Amino acid sequence: MAFSDSQTRFPRKSDIPENARLSAPIMGRLLIGGELISEGIERRPVASPILIRSEQDTLEECLIGYTPQATQEHVLQALDAASHAWRRGTGEWPSCRMEKRLEAITRFTQRMQSHRETIVRLLMWEIGKTRPDAESEFDRTIVYINDTIEAAKSLDRDSSRLQFSQGYVALIRRMPLGVTLCMGPFNYPLNETFTTLIPALVMGNTTLVKVPRYGQLLWDCLLPEFQSCFPPGVVNVINGPGRDIIGAAMRSGDIDVLAFIGSSKVANTLKSQHPKPNRLRSILGLDAKNPAIILPDAPFDLSLEETIKGALSFNGQRCTALKLVCVHESLAASWTQQLADKVSRMKIGMPWEPGVRITPLPDTNKPIELREMIKEAVAGGAILHHPSSALQGEATLVAPAVVENIKWTDALAQVEQFGPVIPVIRYSKIDDVIDQLVASQFGMQVSLFGRDPNQLGHLVDALSNQVARININAACQRGPDVFPFTGRKNSAEGTLSVSDALRAFSLRTMVATSSTPGEGRDAFRGILEHDTSNFLTNHVIL
Repeated sequence: MAFSDSQTRFPRKSDIPENARLSAPIMGRLLIGGELISEGIERRPVASPILIRSEQDTLEECLIGYTPQATQEHVLQALDAASHAWRRGTGEWPSCRMEKRLEAITRFTQRMQSHRETIVRLLMWEIGKTRPDAESEFDRTIVYINDTIEAAKSLDRDSSRLQFSQGYVALIRRMPLGVTLCMGPFNYPLNETFTTLIPALVMGNTTLVKVPRYGQLLWDCLLPEFQSCFPPGVVNVINGPGRDIIGAAMRSGDIDVLAFIGSSKVANTLKSQHPKPNRLRSILGLDAKNPAIILPDAPFDLSLEETIKGALSFNGQRCTALKLVCVHESLAASWTQQLADKVSRMKIGMPWEPGVRITPLPDTNKPIELREMIKEAVAGGAILHHPSSALQGEATLVAPAVVENIKWTDALAQVEQFGPVIPVIRYSKIDDVIDQLVASQFGMQVSLFGRDPNQLGHLVDALSNQVARININAACQRGPDVFPFTGRKNSAEGTLSVSDALRAFSLRTMVATSSTPGEGRDAFRGILEHDTSNFLTNHVIL
């Protein structure tokens, strides 16, 4: 299907296959203190980025539901519920044994799987994610939860062993930090929110979840499962204009942990609102401008395919996307031309269409922002490949673009575009590229494409203190989830992975006494033998 045939891009209702259709519009709810709130709340209509073509060939918005607009009062009620469930660390959830918490999370996960198809369809309709990517997000989330449960069991077993040193005996466990505010991004509204929510819950924290600005309705089917599987106040889920309502929670000082994935600007604002910043633990996944460096001896075809995959998966709307390509001048002309030709042939269409690569953008202003950045670069001498189709289309559905010969000072080289544009910059000396990456405010990942071990080794050493992950002949990515996921500079704070996250949401705490005969050792032994403590126990999760 040629992109110039744009009139066939958005479907008529009759064109939508049965396995992609939604039922009646969803009326979103809040979950506060174990109660589902559906009355007395303002709601905002949620229109899909997928437009519907009328019989008159005009495009009309498709209303898929109504999302709650929580007020500051709702947020403070949810925060109060989480604080009550925490009860300064003495609540049922933070003080119970790990085994009981894992049983609750396992029940929730089993019930969550019954909502797979609903969530997959809503990911397609709310944010334009392709069906395979939506299915992958759900399935990967289930795997992440199960892996976290197994890692928690292992951690708890290790913590059940007594430690002896210099005349002392101690039992050391990781204990929760307190009330946790979880805020995930719109591009992975389920998975990346759960990568902070689940480890926070496993370790005994109570939570307040603010769902993303896009990808909100899919949470509604999970609210009754949270309600039935967790004690009241342990999981509270709200939605609304974050800039208007979250500040009140931060200013209260009752948030102990900020788990946020989004922009560094918003993260800095949230942290600055807390009255006791020294008490606030932050786990942040932030901005990125991950470059690909194409060396003179790069494997030609592989570097092209990995660059396209890395730059344009889910329309380039990923923090781990390749957002800048640096190509050596010796192969820049032919390499970039082939890149642009391949990109121009990518299938564009609806999320449910087999083989589709480019789908509607949830942010209706994004095409305008991208066109402005391209306009600036072209005015400075950059070349826009396939200008008749690049970023052209209807409303939220636009073709991807390749922009060659940009300058380091262009916005396309400095700003995280978060959309289907691949900026390409030529270089002659690799040290010039290194200098730019050293000066960059971002430091998440980089992809190196080449064969010479001396050149690659030099780059690994030069960049290992600039980014947190170096990919060799492969695109940037987050997984596998057992690997650490973090960044330097403005790109992250703290580390997320299956095991790292459990540590990020907890604090090592110990009970100790003298290991020599006496009152201390006798009391210590008595607690263990009578199993009177949830903390000081040899109980092992099987």
